Amino acid sequence: MSESQWMEIGALADIPPRGARVVRTELGDIAVFRAADDAVFALDDRCPHQGGPLSQGMVLGHRVACPLHNWQIELGSGEAVAPDEGCTRRHPVRVEDGRVYLAPDTGGAAEAARSVETES
Repeated sequence: MSESQWMEIGALADIPPRGARVVRTELGDIAVFRAADDAVFALDDRCPHQGGPLSQGMVLGHRVACPLHNWQIELGSGEAVAPDEGCTRRHPVRVEDGRVYLAPDTGGAAEAARSVETES
């Protein structure tokens, strides 16, 4: 991943522990989560179930509970916890010197565009 793909989104201290902030991008809203142990994760701000805003959910360890129907989503993978099934896109995120950097993943968008091209 090239350095040009990373964007600084602010200080880690700006994200409350067990909370999230939303970053608006060309790909849509991305929720950046901070766990209680200061681990940071980034997922599309959209539950794979019915599109609930994950940024408004409760962070429990390295999972977030969707505020609409309490689906549990693994922050590291974006996968729904069984017995639920589904996945939301995750994005690379890193912390350096207390600053948070995000690299929105365009791979899924490119894949979706190829899928649409194939269908037409």
